[in-house]
Amino acid sequence: MKINLANIKKAQKLLNKRECIAIPTETVYGLAGNAYSDIACKKIFKIKKRPKNNPLIIHYYNQKNLLKDCNLNDNFMKLYKNLCPGPITFILDLKKRSKISRIATNKKKTLAVRFPKHPVTRQLLKRLNFPLAAPSANPSSRISAVCSTDIIDDFGKKIKFILEGGKSKIGVESTIIDVREKPKILRLGGLEISKIEKILKKKIIISNNPSKISAPGQLRVHYSPGLPIRLNVRNSKNDEAYLLIKKRKKNKSNFYFLSKKGDLVEAAKNLYSVLREIRKSKYKSIAVEQIPNKGLGKTINDRLIRASKF
Repeated sequence: MKINLANIKKAQKLLNKRECIAIPTETVYGLAGNAYSDIACKKIFKIKKRPKNNPLIIHYYNQKNLLKDCNLNDNFMKLYKNLCPGPITFILDLKKRSKISRIATNKKKTLAVRFPKHPVTRQLLKRLNFPLAAPSANPSSRISAVCSTDIIDDFGKKIKFILEGGKSKIGVESTIIDVREKPKILRLGGLEISKIEKILKKKIIISNNPSKISAPGQLRVHYSPGLPIRLNVRNSKNDEAYLLIKKRKKNKSNFYFLSKKGDLVEAAKNLYSVLREIRKSKYKSIAVEQIPNKGLGKTINDRLIRASKF
């Protein structure tokens, strides 16, 4: 896409003043601030109404910038070389002399880091002399934003500036992996686990429902449209929206489909947009048909399960 340099300069100016802005990524939009600034990180938590025990993901331009803050290892290097920039977040050990705000980490000795692929945000990160703390740009526990209008719907004028980047291509958050010692998935996301396993040449365990929050996106209630959700439903009631994996031959007014032909990548991309569409409709609850639990279908199911705890 065409890069608007004037917008990037405006974003840079605001971030240098420790303000918070919305930025585009290939996964979802983020609410970004200077990761070295307590003031900026406090603003992120306040705007989102985010629980203080839920740490932030820190966004970097490249591995060279990360060396100031984290200890790297072989697992990280293999995945970074093959998958970055892209929709993967790494949990690494934080260096003692790191300038990362302890507010962003919830005073933990680890850091969640990623290298976004979106060209607009990459240009922004390249110009900054600090990384960006950037959780998803949505009120805590609610549906993430995949375009600038979603952010306006959620926050109005509470966010100083939205750096426009079009609709997010992946549409669900990054996959989070702890790469220290024995790798494990802490959050299912926009990158299929099979791709990670192929690179590391080992089976990766999934541990995304911990008793203690060790990474972003692990809260029990999350990604909610604010409506009751029933899962694995064969037939919907007339007064509830029916969320389908693919379009049916006989379509009803309460049918909402994620993909024309049941493509799970397309379904993941459309998930939050369709949930927002339903939220704006007359329906007061949502029924969801069974989603294939494979590939990105696992991520879709994870999001819907958390959303159903509303």
